[in-house]
Amino acid sequence: MKKTIISAIAALALVACGQQKQNNNAIITKENVAEEVRDFVYPLPTAFQITDMLNEIGADYMITLCNDETAVDKYLTEQKRAINLGIYSADVCYASTYNQHHTVMMYMDVIRKLIDELDMTQSVDPELPTKIENSENNKDELVKLITESFYDSYEYLNQNDRGPVSLLIVSGSWIEGLFLATHITEYTFNNKEMVKIIMTQKEPLDKLIALLDKYKGIASIDDMRADLSPLHTVFSKIEEGGISEAQSEQIRNEIEEIRNKAVNF
Repeated sequence: MKKTIISAIAALALVACGQQKQNNNAIITKENVAEEVRDFVYPLPTAFQITDMLNEIGADYMITLCNDETAVDKYLTEQKRAINLGIYSADVCYASTYNQHHTVMMYMDVIRKLIDELDMTQSVDPELPTKIENSENNKDELVKLITESFYDSYEYLNQNDRGPVSLLIVSGSWIEGLFLATHITEYTFNNKEMVKIIMTQKEPLDKLIALLDKYKGIASIDDMRADLSPLHTVFSKIEEGGISEAQSEQIRNEIEEIRNKAVNF
């Protein structure tokens, strides 16, 4: 009976994964379901969702938008380290999407440092840096390696009763993804494809807020919830028909303020 139940769960997961290209909310892949049925499934699409869309519409790669790698030594609290681990992870997604291999390796060094400081070393494959180095000419493999590392870290933290830390990382990654999308050009609203990308983030933000609400009373989570609240209010007023120029500007300003608070010391 137990084997039957596990087989049924795996089959349902595979069906859901098969729909990944039809819906951008898919959060697991056929590859990682084939590997195992995870106890804790990564709760949102990774930052690759946004960076892939940016690449597809021909948006330029702008490393100056990414978080300064030298800032890592100034993040001294668990809260700051977790949020910026998420931010740097999104920067890795961005760099790998645009085949910026040197930048990927640079940010992976920063990420390893934060992983050590957050006592998460056991969540990472010790061979990951070598595998990433060897994937220089294989973008698909690089994306797969990085995505799997996100899933592994999220699952490790939740298995070890560190759910709030995992959510701060997820929050940081989502924040950076939206920040990149809204700041590649000063005239976001004039680019209809960019507006569509921004609108895809309404549902993930709804889900992120709901997840944060499960940990009310934890100071770091309450801080993140409060930071995201004004942005969530703006998104909640967006209707399916589209987004106004004023709303676009509000989103740009709100995410910049949230992101600046996150990366500063």
